[in-house]
Amino acid sequence: MIVTADGILLSHKEYSNFKQLEADNLYLKNELAQLKRMIFGQKSEKFIPTDGQLSLNFDNETVQVTPSETEEISYTRKKNKPLQENHPVRQALPTHLPRVEIQLEPTQDVQNAKRIGEVVTEILEYTPGKLFVKKYIRPKYAMPQEEGIVIAPMPVLPIEKGNAGPGLLAHIMVSKFVDHLPFYRQAQIFKRQEVEIAESTINGWFSATCRLIEPLYFKLREEVMQSSYLMADESPIPVLTNDKPGATHKGYFWGYFSPPKNLIFFDYQKGRGREGPETFLKTYRGALQTDGYSAYDIYETRPGITLLACMAHARRKFDHAKDNDPKRAAHALGLFQKLYEIEAIARELSYTNEQRHQLRQEKSKPIMQELEAWLIQESTNVLPRSAIGSAITYTIGLWKRLMRYLDNGMYEIDNNLIENSIRPIALGRKNYLFAGSHEGAERAAMVYSFFGTCKKNQVEPYAWLSDVLDRIPEHKANRLAELLPHNWKQNLK
Repeated sequence: MIVTADGILLSHKEYSNFKQLEADNLYLKNELAQLKRMIFGQKSEKFIPTDGQLSLNFDNETVQVTPSETEEISYTRKKNKPLQENHPVRQALPTHLPRVEIQLEPTQDVQNAKRIGEVVTEILEYTPGKLFVKKYIRPKYAMPQEEGIVIAPMPVLPIEKGNAGPGLLAHIMVSKFVDHLPFYRQAQIFKRQEVEIAESTINGWFSATCRLIEPLYFKLREEVMQSSYLMADESPIPVLTNDKPGATHKGYFWGYFSPPKNLIFFDYQKGRGREGPETFLKTYRGALQTDGYSAYDIYETRPGITLLACMAHARRKFDHAKDNDPKRAAHALGLFQKLYEIEAIARELSYTNEQRHQLRQEKSKPIMQELEAWLIQESTNVLPRSAIGSAITYTIGLWKRLMRYLDNGMYEIDNNLIENSIRPIALGRKNYLFAGSHEGAERAAMVYSFFGTCKKNQVEPYAWLSDVLDRIPEHKANRLAELLPHNWKQNLK
């Protein structure tokens, strides 16, 4: 028999059932808390220690502060003139914008007056984008002595025998995949300009454009695969298929980001199984950073691959456990915060990889060792199914991968860079809801890859795509890499 804390006498079986019910009750409370947080809670994961301060303990010495002697000093200083209110400083308008000058003369007769100056006021204006028609006129000539008829050749167009120019095609794709405007909304905008373009026509143009730039997509994949360090993550995309009439299939965009090369590549797969990364990373050798999804576990023992985990995902588990066990969660979050403060220092001081590696060995490694010891100690003091127990179990299970960021200053502490690259997909999904087919999802992955790389390299996507569509039909295949966004910016100079 066992006596509970409340003085109740229970058999071993009853006590076992009691503990199971207690664990289930705690688990359900945690589930309810998470649901409430998702619906009503704040999205920020910012952690503020209870004492309002954060100490990194960069110096182990204890500094004792002795009170200083004080003396009274009086002096006179000139009082600054207070700033006049109601006169805010207005930011100057960009100098690169074209100016349309409008000169306004007084209504009085100034014929005999002397001009002593002028007052210039600039107003920012906007004219909606306008469609226009390029009309190619090619005279035909009959050569003398019956040598035949000559006519100038037509410029090579992005879509053979099509009537859409590279600027329009680029605008349609940027509007959907950067500005998140579905094709049917764009058709409505064109209609307001008294130009009727069927949504099916726009879809056809989109498909033809993707076929044209597909070789460039494969070239981008080659460059990404040559990176020594990749981050990986996945995001769902609903897809209409004939297999599920009246419903959507859940496909996935698998994203791969190269921090050293600043390139992003999205690969569409029909499922979330490990077949996706298995196919893409079949020949890859280097460092791979992921979250704790089990599909990546096979790379722990894969020769030539160093598998890293994401510290942000581990930290998030403890952030979600704040309501379940505030004391333990706060302790863990405090240690995570110290690690991220060290990363912020290295970033603000623009440390090289070597300097960042040395800083981590000196400052971050002891914190990681302290966190590991605390996790092992507390793992036996919490219920495994509780939020705090789940956080501790998750972090211990990935500990070897989490520690590896200390080994190389090139590695990041988390894979937030790839998560930030996936956000445009989530925004677009809320607007166009689904892909019309698996082929459509593959084409979307292609375009997201290009525009994501443009964003990472601060390349204006419309300027890049309109120029590439104009040049790629006649561009040499062995120089295709010149048209990739990160190289294209240099080619323009």
